Amino acid sequence: MTSPSRRRPAARLPGGATKRAPLVLAALRRLYPDARTELQFRDPFELLVATVLSAQATDVSVNAATPALFAAYPDAAAMSLAEPEDIEPYIRSIGLYRAKAKNLATLARQLMERHGGEVPNDFDAVVALAGAGRKTANVVLSNAYGRPAIAVDTHVGRLSRRLGLSAQTDPNRVEADLMRLFPEEDWIFLHHALILHGRRVCLARRPLCGQCALAEFCPRIGVEPR
Repeated sequence: MTSPSRRRPAARLPGGATKRAPLVLAALRRLYPDARTELQFRDPFELLVATVLSAQATDVSVNAATPALFAAYPDAAAMSLAEPEDIEPYIRSIGLYRAKAKNLATLARQLMERHGGEVPNDFDAVVALAGAGRKTANVVLSNAYGRPAIAVDTHVGRLSRRLGLSAQTDPNRVEADLMRLFPEEDWIFLHHALILHGRRVCLARRPLCGQCALAEFCPRIGVEPR
């Protein structure tokens, strides 16, 4: 199904973005050849729950909490019987845990009522679930079902602007720009590699430009000179 951002009028890409994109992709391939999500999961349901929990939280904190959560609620059927206050103790270490517990309880019931307890392989159906959104749907569809998608989180957005691949601040428009610049078969790898580079090198406050393999062609847009 065609996703909303793919129907928007295309915005103008930053100068040099088309020539820079293959350089970025090649460098990321060398740096992170096995890039994948760092969220730990065994099936689409666990990935969906972990991704909902990861909003405004680190993957490390999510991975620390989910083993006990999934032991108690291994599938949508089990979680659909829980109340938010039953879920809260398992995710108390994660930011916004009360709101997330409420979303998970509702999400599990929605999966049972709408999809027979299974996570749908459909963009709009995932977006419609409680606590999910465009980024969540792209993470789940790409990692659980192998569907080409670019999940734009804070790292992907920040690096896209610094590298001159997009001038947009809205994640949906950043996603649209990246889809124009990179082949569809590279979308899944691309967003995972950008996330890893954002966590390890192109940090939000103090990017390690002197250690960056992309420095020779990076315009460093918005980066304070040091």
